[in-house]
Amino acid sequence: MEQKFRVWLEVELAICEGWHAMGVIPGSDMQAIREKADFELDRILELEETTKHDVIAFLTAVEEKVGPSARYIHLGCTSSDIVDTANAVLLTRAGRIILADLDRLLGTLETMARTYQGRLCMGRTHGIHAEPTSFGLKMAVFHAEFQRHRQRWVDALENIRFGKISGAVGTYAQLEPELEERALTILGLEVDPISTQVIQRDRYAQYFTALALIAGGIERICVELRHLQRTEVLEVEEGFGKGQKGSSAMPHKKNPISAENLTGLSRLVRTNAVAAMENMALWHERDISHSSVERVIMPDSTIMVNYMLNRLNGLLANLRIIPENMERNLMGSYGLFFSQRVLIALVEAGLPRQEAYVMVQAVAMDCWRDRTSFEAAVRDNSGITAHLDAARLDQAFDLNYYLRHEQTVFNRVFSQGKKND
Repeated sequence: MEQKFRVWLEVELAICEGWHAMGVIPGSDMQAIREKADFELDRILELEETTKHDVIAFLTAVEEKVGPSARYIHLGCTSSDIVDTANAVLLTRAGRIILADLDRLLGTLETMARTYQGRLCMGRTHGIHAEPTSFGLKMAVFHAEFQRHRQRWVDALENIRFGKISGAVGTYAQLEPELEERALTILGLEVDPISTQVIQRDRYAQYFTALALIAGGIERICVELRHLQRTEVLEVEEGFGKGQKGSSAMPHKKNPISAENLTGLSRLVRTNAVAAMENMALWHERDISHSSVERVIMPDSTIMVNYMLNRLNGLLANLRIIPENMERNLMGSYGLFFSQRVLIALVEAGLPRQEAYVMVQAVAMDCWRDRTSFEAAVRDNSGITAHLDAARLDQAFDLNYYLRHEQTVFNRVFSQGKKND
């Protein structure tokens, strides 16, 4: 809370500097404002109990410190000139922290992708074995997504970096556009080309929606990790420290708590994005219905996403990868994932596709029912071997085939990441 008021004071001082540069505030008064402008948080809260208006309570607390020269503070301004401009400063500063968090996560994902490039594992669609992929490609997919999250976040940061010091309804009736430009330059902000009493909330909606998308990306990684940690899968495992406990009842438990916690937090961030969009439609030049919402979602969403990105980065950095279980699971469906390779080989040998499909499916279903090797059954099937010789079947059952374009994909993903830097 105190940080919010500190930034309000930065805004008030920047406005005073602007007025001083324009000859409105005398040098002696400006010096007094620079030297004495301050507040005590407890005093603001005490005053607000009476005023029921936080900006007036803040200004009164500052005026008590400054003395007579305080008559120039807040000159011509409305509360939203201070609040919305300070919000832009706060959201920009918070956003830069989150941008650095994203860059660290991207670095971790790239390291994991390159480390496990070529490490075959089962790809799953609908939760069912599909065809092999690599664990490196799994991480590369996440890296590519977070490149997009980063770009959206950069765009949202640029769009939120606008302030306004344009008065009660945005007409500069008691102010000057020159003052606005001077003050916002000091604060490192851009001038909103047109405002009412407030900055329009589509800017905020973009910002909090970008946070929600980041949270969705975090959840997507965590859902993957939670599945891969299931006992019957166990291809990865969260770090488990000495003395850590997983269950009050079952001493053997090692649960994916970090991934589960992050999944839950993502729901809150998404909910806050909906609230930000609801704030877009205000009455006329402004009402106050957005204010109570933003007092919650501004600190909560930015703090949560900062926490989530750092916790996810730690989770990934300490993740235990279990290659032997990837190999076990790969063949856990008896090699049925080779079915499309056999199908294509038959088509290339001249069979109509549907005829070839029915032939391969019949063998695959028998193998699934009997829990027997698909490759062995194919090699023993006279209908298939009448069209495919042993050498062609060797090609069809070559595991390396599935990663023949892996490097091409890596080149695309990581060269694109460098373009976006």
